[in-house]
Amino acid sequence: MKPTPETAGAPAAPAADKDINDFLRHLRTERQLSPRTLEAYAHDLQQLLQFNRERQLSSWDQLNNAQLRHHIAQQHQRGISPRSLQRQLSAIRSFYRYLLRERRCQSNPALDLRAPKAGKKLPKTLDADLASQLLDDNGDPDWLQIRDQAMLELFYSSGLRLSELAGLDVADLDLQEGEVRVLGKGNKTRLLPVGRIARNALQAWLKVRPVQSGVAQPVFVSQRGTRLTTRAIQLRVRQRGVERIGQHLHPHMLRHSFASHMLESSGDLRAVQELLGHADISTTQIYTHLDFQHLAQVYDKAHPRAKRKADTK
Repeated sequence: MKPTPETAGAPAAPAADKDINDFLRHLRTERQLSPRTLEAYAHDLQQLLQFNRERQLSSWDQLNNAQLRHHIAQQHQRGISPRSLQRQLSAIRSFYRYLLRERRCQSNPALDLRAPKAGKKLPKTLDADLASQLLDDNGDPDWLQIRDQAMLELFYSSGLRLSELAGLDVADLDLQEGEVRVLGKGNKTRLLPVGRIARNALQAWLKVRPVQSGVAQPVFVSQRGTRLTTRAIQLRVRQRGVERIGQHLHPHMLRHSFASHMLESSGDLRAVQELLGHADISTTQIYTHLDFQHLAQVYDKAHPRAKRKADTK
């Protein structure tokens, strides 16, 4: 059969397909990757093979770094996500490492190539109304309700991480001064303010909290009197979210809400950084995007020239 213009000079299909199939067999038997991962790798490598054929590359060695960069850029322009492109490059790098090991090629064109960076996901937060609905406790003041209320109030009042709240001891609280001392990442200690309503909730909880023997006195304990695990706190916060606002809630969402609402009210990024215990202010800057997003929504609703034509008909 006479080769077509598209395949003339391209890698011979049987040899190229054999290389890919051998590599996939290696992944399945030696690295024991899941069928789903193998399927993704097979798809990525077939796309690469098609790219080579279109450019009439007669061996894997003929694909260079610039051509592979062009291949990735083309897919990015077609709307393939950075995460998928990162996976493709990972598959291609692994494939070429295998070819080098088997002496079927002499270089790896994907070695120094990086996919476009994925945009950072903005953290999910509660708006002020939902936060109020969550924290306005009108239920029966039983033991669990009082404890969970104190946890929710402290999360939102002071922006604690889940591990920080779980690790609190009674000695870390100074409710007279309205302060809590937390041990954060990197074993760094910071002193945080505790709002009036959170102080009241903590005082109510400490009155009914089981007294334990021993030096360490955890603030939040189970019905057996043992320190609550991070998993147990997550489950309680999630349950309260479903009961009070009809959605699953994670402790970190309360921390994000604290940061977003603080920045929205004060505009002081450095102060919010200190409160959150971020080592780098760039970590805190994501909340400026949330703040701008909120302002943009207000603008779109309020400004007469911000409305689309379709909205003014």
